[in-house]
Amino acid sequence: MPLIKPFRGLRPLTARAADVAAPPYDVLSSQEARALAADKPWSFLHISKPEIDLPPAIDPYSPEVYAKGAANLAHMLAAGVLRRDATPCYYAYRLTMGGHQQTGLVVAASVAAYDAGRIRRHELTRPDKEDDRVRQIEALNAQTGPVLLAHPACAEVDAILAAAATAAPAADLVADTGVRHTVWAIEDAAALERIGTCFEALPALYIADGHHRSAAASRVAAARRAPQAGASAADYFLAVSFPAAQMQILCYNRVVRDLAGLSRDQFLRRVAEAFSVEPEAGAVQPATHGELGLYLPGQWHRLHIRAERIPADPVGRLDVSLLSDQLLAPILGIKDLRTDKRVEFVGGIRGTQELEQRVASGEMAAAFSMHATSMADLMAVTDARQIMPPKSTWFEPKLADGLVSHLLE
Repeated sequence: MPLIKPFRGLRPLTARAADVAAPPYDVLSSQEARALAADKPWSFLHISKPEIDLPPAIDPYSPEVYAKGAANLAHMLAAGVLRRDATPCYYAYRLTMGGHQQTGLVVAASVAAYDAGRIRRHELTRPDKEDDRVRQIEALNAQTGPVLLAHPACAEVDAILAAAATAAPAADLVADTGVRHTVWAIEDAAALERIGTCFEALPALYIADGHHRSAAASRVAAARRAPQAGASAADYFLAVSFPAAQMQILCYNRVVRDLAGLSRDQFLRRVAEAFSVEPEAGAVQPATHGELGLYLPGQWHRLHIRAERIPADPVGRLDVSLLSDQLLAPILGIKDLRTDKRVEFVGGIRGTQELEQRVASGEMAAAFSMHATSMADLMAVTDARQIMPPKSTWFEPKLADGLVSHLLE
């Protein structure tokens, strides 16, 4: 079974792309989605978060919500806002945010390769989140939220994408976030074959974001797989793969609700056992591995982990692991980041001001600004078949939902 394959993408008419494109379903609350889609009848949020078209008190995981999503998809198809390409394609997808630009490839990626570990994961998933995506896929008979992948450098694929980007785009819009999304269909048979050959030669693909979507796709494929039957559309999942060197990871910061009964001075003395602690006049945005920022009410501190405290293994040496293993767990008793309600996470895109505000409000007792995890670290962890701590990476810019979807027919 090929690692990737072209597919007949479901996408908006070029003139409707800006009306349809929406933020990823999992970066908005239901309330935020309602407000964003209030005057946008063709927003893909009506499909990806269909609870916005039902009474506010509804459970977003109720059967009525998934049925409403399917009805909204059928409505957009009937209205001609969305159409399915006549022949299988790959799609070049370019993201532009300020001075940063990355160009990747929309593909149908092999579930078998995911199950075998050739498409590699670095995070654990939550069963309730997986269940949600399974129900959504089954209700729509489609995958609408692309998995974000990274692939090793491949000059030939880069050249094909660059050539595709010289044609008229199938979609070109600037989202509310200021990010420009541009999509081109790649239909040439020779180019399709070359892309497939190039990807088959790669040692692995790496999941950057979308672990619940890929896990759900695997479950749907397993449930639909019939003995002696050939491959079906459900044996592949919607993905966008970018060259790893082009991808941009921002930090994922932490805030904690209390100091576990310690006074400010007691806490700082305990921190100094594993870190050097230097007060700073302004906000601290760590620039190197092993450096952290600590904000207590009215004061920033720059922390440097003591060299002898840094382990050699690819997970233990991550900055997010150093914070957890050397400070959050031993000093504050926060041992499970997935379940402990005393810790929360703040995407680096929000900046250090967000951290200061959370502490100044009294909601949180302390905040930690982090150095961003590198793509090299992510790939090292996945190649070692290990799992990164929760909320280790924040990828920007984000993909849009609705520009290309994968029907399972």
